[in-house]
Amino acid sequence: MSYEYEQVELPDEGEKVTYDEDADELVVPDNPIVPIIYGDGIGKDVAPVAQQVLDAAAEATGRDINWMRVYAGESGREKYDENLPEDTLNAIEEHRVAIKGPLTTPVGAGFRSLNVALRKHFDLYANVRPTYYLDGVPSPVSEPEEMDMVNFRENTEDVYAGIEWEAGTEEVEQVREFVEDEMGFDSTIHDGPVGIGVKPITEYGTKRLVRQAIEYAIENDRDSVTLVHKGNIMKFTEGAFRDWGYELAEEEFPEETIDEDTLWEEYDGEAPEDKVVIKDRIADNMLQQLLTRTTNYDVLAMPNLNGDYLSDAAGAQIGGLGIAPGANLGDGRVLAEPVHGSAPKHAGKDKANPTAMILSGKILLEQLGWEDAAELVHDAVEQQISEHRVTYDLERQVEGGVKLAASEYGEEIVERIEDLA
Repeated sequence: MSYEYEQVELPDEGEKVTYDEDADELVVPDNPIVPIIYGDGIGKDVAPVAQQVLDAAAEATGRDINWMRVYAGESGREKYDENLPEDTLNAIEEHRVAIKGPLTTPVGAGFRSLNVALRKHFDLYANVRPTYYLDGVPSPVSEPEEMDMVNFRENTEDVYAGIEWEAGTEEVEQVREFVEDEMGFDSTIHDGPVGIGVKPITEYGTKRLVRQAIEYAIENDRDSVTLVHKGNIMKFTEGAFRDWGYELAEEEFPEETIDEDTLWEEYDGEAPEDKVVIKDRIADNMLQQLLTRTTNYDVLAMPNLNGDYLSDAAGAQIGGLGIAPGANLGDGRVLAEPVHGSAPKHAGKDKANPTAMILSGKILLEQLGWEDAAELVHDAVEQQISEHRVTYDLERQVEGGVKLAASEYGEEIVERIEDLA
């Protein structure tokens, strides 16, 4: 489908990325059109730098990205008097892959979150956050290089479903009455004002997330997928997530996976080389496992809230969210975005660290099937940081660092890509 756009012009050149449903894969030309939302706050600083770096990686590998600038948040309000214009939704719908900077949802905007609204609109059910160490980044742990983990966080259910009622409203009293009188929990909720939320976790939502995690592990030669849950307490929601995850592995990947119990019973803990181990951990225990047994974990699959906590904690071990990339994936759809927020006090100063946005672009390149370009981006960024030629946030933490503006940092990474190609 092609759309008419009110205030956005298509690039003069470029072709659309399409989706082969039968093969469940994107069909990517060498000159794709890619929508980009700069975002709010520092998004205006880091997004153009990321564009420049991704352009260089594409060109170095014989390809060409044709950017389509679209608008949301502050820029959407300026151009359309809307936070999330139809043009933007249509562009991402039509072209299937996109990248965005951080968005801030203003008070009274009609959205809980613009980021969540985009994820829900396109059913981007897997929030994927790779966490790996880049040589030279200051870290609070002694061996940050041990962290090399990919977090698959369910993106549509759990707390992201947004089913809740405010204290003092007629609706919350109706829910309280139903819970107490109809469902028999008459001595559970304390007297007085109460806010109530509902936490849905479905078999459908669980299995499609776990499927993506297992497929990723198989395709990228990862040893294990860990289901992270709080099923010891929430037995019928997070406990069900665990059970459905194991069930999915057994049903759809019987030859490629092995559960942890069988691993110890039949193989004395030594997994066959052709098997991905499926295991599970309680969420609070997993937080300390990140620190104490980091190398035991490769891919994590989690309900939404667990995924939020765990991915941020993992990011802290490799230097913080300023360098943490992410992407939202659906069936034949990609929306890459950094993990960090918009940091408005630093906006427009050409000082914010663009690494997370650049590495989110690396994920976009991988999803396009351009692994060679993605590798160039990774190697150039790591080389830049290891030589301590960095933005202010890292420079102040390293001895002998050279402080660069965000734009200068990007220009030097481009030069490194050209040298590495």
